[in-house]
This record gives sequence, C-alpha cells and structure tokens, in this order.
Amino acid sequence: VCCVTRRSRGRNYDAELQKYRPEVALVEFGDYHPLKPIMVTDTKTRRGARKGSTSSSSSSSSSAPVDPLSSMLDGTDPLSMFAAASASETPAMSHSSSTGDLGRKRREKEEEVVGPDFEHWLSKRGEILARFTTTEKLSIQCFFASVSGKALSPGSSAVSEKVRTRLEELDDLEEGSQRELLNLSQQDYANRIEELNQSLKEAWASDQKVKALKIVIQCSKLLSDTSVIQFYPSKFVLITDILDTFGRLVYDRIWTMCSDPRPLPDGFTVEDVNDTAKETCLNWFFKIASIRELLPRLYVEAAILKCNRFLNKSGIQETLPRLTAMIRGIGDPLVAAYARAYLCRVGMEVAPHLKDSLNRNFFDLLSTFKQISAESVQNQLVLQRVEVPEYLTLYSPAINWILQCIAYRAPEPLLTEMMERCKTLGNNALLLNSVMRAFRPEFVAVRATDFISMIKECDESGFPKHLLFGSLGRSLACADPPESERLTILNEAWKVITKVRSPQDYVNCAEIWVEFTCRHFTKREVNTVLADIIKHMTPDRAFEDAYPQLQSVIRKILTYFHDFSLLFSMERFLPFLDMFQKDSVRVEVCKSIMEVFIKHQVELTRDPVILNAMLHICKTMHDSVNALTLEDEKRSLALLIIGFIRMVSFGRDFEQQLSFCVEARATFCNLEPVLVQLIHTVNQLAMETLRVVRGSHSRKTAAFVRACAAYSFITIPSLSSIFSRLSLYLLSGQVALANQCLSQSDAFLQAAVSILPEVPRSISIEGKLRSSESFLLDFINNFLATLLVVPDHPEHGVLYLVRGLLNMVQDYTWEDNSDAKVRVYISALPLLAAMSQETYLYSIPKVDSNETLYGGDPKFLSEINKLCETLIGQILDHLKALGRDESPRRQGALAFSLFGVLLAHGDLRNNKLSQLSVNLWNLSHKHGYCETRISVRTLEYIKHQAQQPDMVHLSDTVQRLALQSRT
Repeated sequence: VCCVTRRSRGRNYDAELQKYRPEVALVEFGDYHPLKPIMVTDTKTRRGARKGSTSSSSSSSSSAPVDPLSSMLDGTDPLSMFAAASASETPAMSHSSSTGDLGRKRREKEEEVVGPDFEHWLSKRGEILARFTTTEKLSIQCFFASVSGKALSPGSSAVSEKVRTRLEELDDLEEGSQRELLNLSQQDYANRIEELNQSLKEAWASDQKVKALKIVIQCSKLLSDTSVIQFYPSKFVLITDILDTFGRLVYDRIWTMCSDPRPLPDGFTVEDVNDTAKETCLNWFFKIASIRELLPRLYVEAAILKCNRFLNKSGIQETLPRLTAMIRGIGDPLVAAYARAYLCRVGMEVAPHLKDSLNRNFFDLLSTFKQISAESVQNQLVLQRVEVPEYLTLYSPAINWILQCIAYRAPEPLLTEMMERCKTLGNNALLLNSVMRAFRPEFVAVRATDFISMIKECDESGFPKHLLFGSLGRSLACADPPESERLTILNEAWKVITKVRSPQDYVNCAEIWVEFTCRHFTKREVNTVLADIIKHMTPDRAFEDAYPQLQSVIRKILTYFHDFSLLFSMERFLPFLDMFQKDSVRVEVCKSIMEVFIKHQVELTRDPVILNAMLHICKTMHDSVNALTLEDEKRSLALLIIGFIRMVSFGRDFEQQLSFCVEARATFCNLEPVLVQLIHTVNQLAMETLRVVRGSHSRKTAAFVRACAAYSFITIPSLSSIFSRLSLYLLSGQVALANQCLSQSDAFLQAAVSILPEVPRSISIEGKLRSSESFLLDFINNFLATLLVVPDHPEHGVLYLVRGLLNMVQDYTWEDNSDAKVRVYISALPLLAAMSQETYLYSIPKVDSNETLYGGDPKFLSEINKLCETLIGQILDHLKALGRDESPRRQGALAFSLFGVLLAHGDLRNNKLSQLSVNLWNLSHKHGYCETRISVRTLEYIKHQAQQPDMVHLSDTVQRLALQSRT
C-alpha cells in the first residue's frame, strides 16, 4: 500500500461554497414573533382550576415559548407577592386616617431607632486606644475571691437571709477584700482589664451573680483615678467595655425569664412582663442603689438602664434626668465629662428620641468648663507635667461623642444655638472644634465664614487654630460653601496653615484643605498649594515622616483632575512627586497615577507633556523591578505600562509612532509583557500602513513596513517565553507577508521552525507543570495553514518550509507513548492536498503563491505526491506499531482521523486508495472503540456525496463500508 502513488481529488471551492450555502426562505409569523414582548394579564381564578393557579392572556399563541421573566408576573416571586399584599391592604383602610397613622408611626420609628448614618461608638474605640497612650506606670485595684463570693447553697432560701447575705458581701468589698497591683505597663493594664472581663463572664455563667457585680463595681471605681491623666480616655474605653458586658448579661437574663412559655416580642410593654421578671429586675436596681460611692453607683445603673423597660413604661424617661443630675456631684471635670459621655451613649442606644437629656448633659458640661482653670486641676497638671493644650485634648472624645448624639438628625437652628453658646464661653476652641465635627457638613459649610471669624477670636495657647481649620476643612470637603465666599475662605484658612511651624502639624492640616482647593479652584490655586507644601516639607527632609499625608494629597488631586495635560502642566506637580524618595512609596504613587490615567484617559494622545511625564512615571515603576520582585507585582506593573502604551497614538505620523516604540523598548526591557505589547503595536502599525495605502505600497511605505518587520525581528529573540517567541514569529511573518515583504516573512517563518527543538516537554502554568504538547500542536496547525500562501524561495527548492517543519517534527523529542508526531503528519496532508489544486482556497493580494509560481506543473505535483506518500507511510508504520503494542484505542482513533482526511481530500477513484480507506475504516471499528454516532453520521455523509454527479465513484466505497459495518 505504501508504494501506491496517492492523488488528491480536484476541488472547486466556489462551487462547493454555493452548493452548501443554506437557502433563504421568508418566514411569516402572523401575530407571533419571537422577539415580540409577551403581554401577561392577570385574571381571576377560573372555576375548576386548581388552587393558586392563574390564567393569563398573551399576544403570543399557545405554542409560543414561555418567557421566564414574564412568567413570574403571576405573583409567585417575592417582589410581586409584596406588591400584591400592599395593594390588597390599601383599599381596606380609610385614606385620611391611614396616611396620618402611617406618617405618625414612621416618625416615631425613625426617632426610636438609630439609623446606619449614625457613627457608632465601636468605630471610635480603636482610634481612642491608639491615640491616648502613656509610658507611665499604672495601678489597678483587684479584689480577692472570698467564700462569700460563691453562690448560696440551695438550703438558704429565706428572702431576708438572701438579701442580708448579699448586702454583707457588698460591704465586704468596700471594707477591704482587695489589693492594689502597682507598676503596670499600659499593655499589662489592658490585659488585667480583659482578665476582669473574662472573670465577669465566668462568674455569671457559674451563677455567681454577686461576684459579677463586685467586678463591675470594682472596675467602675477605677474611673475615679486620674493619676495618669493622659491615659484616662483609653481607660474609659476599656472599663466601659466591662460595663456594657454586664448590662447585656442582666438584660438577657430578665428577657429569658419573660420568654416562658413563649418569647417576648421586641416591642413588648410592661404588661407583657411577668411578676418574677419584674421582681428580679427590681432586685438588681436595689442592689445598685445600695452602692455607697457615687461613681460606681452611677455607672452600674447606667449600664442596666435598658432594664427599666421591664418595670415602667416611662422608667427610662424618668431615670435619665436623675442620673444626669447625679453627675453634677462629681468634682473632677474630666471624670464628669466622660460620665456624661457614657450616659449619652447608653441613652442613644435605648432611647435616642429623648433629646432633652442629651442637651442637659451638654449644657451641664459647658457650665463646668470654668473648673478647668481651678487650682486643684492646675496643681494636678503641674504634678503630672501635663501642658494645658494636651490636657484639653483629653476632653475631645467625650465632647465629640456628646455633640454627635445631640447633632444626630438635629434641625439646623440647633447649630446656631451652639455657636452662640460658644461665643458666650469666649469662643472656647475645644468646644468649637467639637461643634464643627459633630454637625452635618451642609450646616457647617453654610456658616463657614462665621466659623472662621470665631476661630480668629479663639485663644491660640489653649487649642491650636490649625486644628480648628482642619475640622472646618473636613466639613467643607463634604459640602460646598456659598460660591462667593470660597476664595475668601481658602485665603483665610491658608494664612493660618502656612504659619504652622511643625511640619507634621502643617501637613496634617494642608492635606485636608487640598481637597477643598481641588473641588472649587483651578490648577493655578492647586499649583500654589503644592508649592507651599514643598516649601514646608523639604527642609530637613521632613517629607520622610509624612508619606501617608503626601500620598493622600496625590489621591485627592487625581480625584478631581482627570485632564492629564492640565495636571502635568502644573509646574510644581512633578517636583512634588520627587519628594517621594522611598522606593516602595514612590512606586505606589506612580501606580495610583497610572490607574487613574488608564481609567479616565478616553482619547488617544500624542501630547508631548503627557508623554514625557508618563514615560518618567512608567520608567520609575519599571526600574523598581529586581530579582526579588514577585511575579504578581511584575504582572501588575506591566499591565499599567501596557495601558499607557495603548493610549499613545501619533495619528498618521507612523514614523513617530515607531520611534516611540523604539524608545519604549529600551526603557522597559525588563518587563516581557511590555515587549510583547510593543511588538503587537508595531505589527498593527504595519497593517494600518497597508490600509492607508490601500494595498499598494510606495517606495517610502515599503521601506517603513520593512523597518517595522526589522523591529519585531530584533525584539522577539529577547523574550524568554518560547511560546511567545513562536506565536510572535508566526504573527510577524503573516504581517510581513500581507505587506508583500517576502524575504522578511521567510526570515520570520524560518526562525519559528528553527526554535521548535527548544520547546520544553512541560511548561509551568499558574505554578503547575503541564505538558506542552497541546500548545505545540495548536501552533503547528496554525503554521501549516499559513504555509499554503507562502511562496517557495527560488534558492531553497520546492516546499522547503513544509519540509523543514516536518523534519523538525521528526527530530523533536516527543513524550513517551505520544501520537503527537503522527497527528502532525495527518494535519499536513490537507495542506499538501490544498497545494495541489489549480486555485487555492485563499490568497494574499499582490503576493504570488505557489499556484501562480508553478501553475499546476507536473514536477511540483509529483513532489507533493511523494511527500504525501512518505507521510502516509509513516502513519501506517505507526499504526502497525500500535497494533503490536496492543493499544487498540489509540490505533482506532488515528485510523479514523486518517480515514477522514482521505475521504475529504483524496481521489478515491484510485482503487488502491479506496481500498486503503476501507481498511482504515475497518481498523477504526475493529475493537469497537469508534463512537457509533460519529460512525453513522460519517456513513450518511458518504451516501449523500455519492449522489453527486462528480462523486458517483463513492457508491462502491459506500457498499464496501456498509458491508464491513454489518460484519
């Protein structure tokens, strides 16, 4: 069989295309059209229909396909059910009464519930702990667990005995069953507090309720200690955590007692609470009332304030004013301020609508400000070596929280009242600062000029004015002041900011006001602000300690300036970037600029200002790459640089575009994805040139596209990825061929063939080793498809590229037990068959393929037949070897593949070739591994072909195949 001269059957591609082109027929839809929307109308349930069903009328016929979205309009989806329920309820109510009731209930609900727009205490907790620290040694009072602290035995059931015993236990606590731990660091102190918190939970879980109360009382007493005054706000946070835990435990216990036999509803009333729960709740309040010291009695009662709901409908409303009045008995103004903050915090949780109590606490706080200058407080500050400005900042968390509670959903006139009270107190800076931070930015922005006047009159020694302008700037960054006042506001603020001597304080305030400047002014004002920042932060390299703030400045500028020609025309922008001396920070800043550029630069650009600046930024990112850079980081940087390259276009100035790519190749040589993108850009440039000249190159354009080919040919060898090189060699060869650069195309294709032996047998994909065989086969098939239109070189003989490729495939070291080489041979047969045709399936304009060069020359056809004979001989030898190795599945698959090729491309009028195809059919079905469905469809196709006038010779083949199939 191997000695038979094989021939390819003649093909008329145009006739085949016409024959297999589907017929076009006009389809009349009538009332139904598949793209017409389905109209669904709900009707009442018909008699006899099953429960829950609905009928609908539609513009479509009954046989129309069901629209899955329209089909849900019968009310079975949640939104339709909700709408239906609302619609059914509405008519039953009187319109006037229902709207009034609903409006009233909605207002009450809004007042009783704190919405998501309220900043909760938990969000402030971490900031306070991080800000108010100390290196001083701390002390803590701890009590000894005594026998009396254990739970009573079941035998002691008399109520009077129980009460007396528990009172004695509380007396025991206050009479000295405790010891003091000294010389604790801040971390040790926090650990001790956490231990007490755990002890509280354990005592409660083991039913030692008195011990739990002892722990809470002991911790509350610690809040009267101001011996390390700088740590007091953090101490308040830690200890109130324990109080919160205690309050939840008590409330949950009483709630559980009310939930028998059925759970208590959320909106329960006093009538829903049983007597046992009321007695227990009252007992807790009696225990707390017996605490002798004011501060722990106040804090512990505030912790269980919510429990008043179980006793009296107006219990909370009556208790809050009483507790507010009790705080007036605390002598230390700092301790009193935080007691008021805790009471306001609890009040906001349980009764946010009781604004009077919040206001009363704040006004009481204002009346105690004069105590700050009292002799006792001043002596304490001298003793602890604490300056007055630092002492005033200790009040900030408490005042800020109280004002936040007051300002929540407060009307605008309340801000005016607060401003008047600040003026009454001589424009107290601490209070003014808290007012600006607490009220809605919209309210503050409208009064920005008034606030600036008040800030000017504040005492600089007590609270720095730049902090006040910082708070004002935060509000103006969220809301806009009147347009006529904006420039005045900026000038007044910057007069104060620029005089701040401390670089850290300066940059903290300047960073806030940059956003206001960017929102409302042009590049001129922003450039002035940047110049001032550079002036302040450059001496003594102060910028090294302010990278986060400087990065924030960049982010804010990029938020408002998306015109990069405008941005880079600022004289001080690039010098500002030069302050980022630390490599990691500089790269992060460059990445943030690139991300904004890629996102917002819609139009292609050739602006030299943008190109120079962006090249500088991209080079900074590129130069940060070293041997230790992670692959993910390299990939991220490469994508950003590629995004920039894609946005560069010089229009019809193709030579300038090529020059840019040459410069970019030298600049970004360490990032392989960028080089790949540059090669694609140059190839695209060559094809754009071909489009402009409409396929007819002049001497100048021909030289240009050859220069593009030279660029790619020089750049590709620098890539480390073998498959990148292969694909780019092939792609660049196709581009060169399309531009009639035949010698350049030959060079690309020969280079691709020459590096095939370098392809490794396995490659790493996402960290996993995978066989490269499938990738290599895909490339070779693509390569073979290209070779059809590549003319033979006059000095290298007939089919020199095809032979060179097949020789490389022959010599390549394939995997053991692999059929890849034979599959390549099978794929080459259709190419050789196509080359033997008088007219090729496809061609390239103005490029003479082998069909023109040889014109059906018998010697050329003889060479093709010889090569086909050699390939089929190799394939058949491999099939015999598979038979000896007992690999029927692989043998059958390859035999069927070859059969398909012979059927599609071989001239089966040759009896011996026809016999070979029958033998291959039999071999593929011999062991039953050929899929029946494919086999049947193939046989039907051959029968259909045999009915064509020029394919009658297939009838005999059909009979023989059918006979073998039945056998």
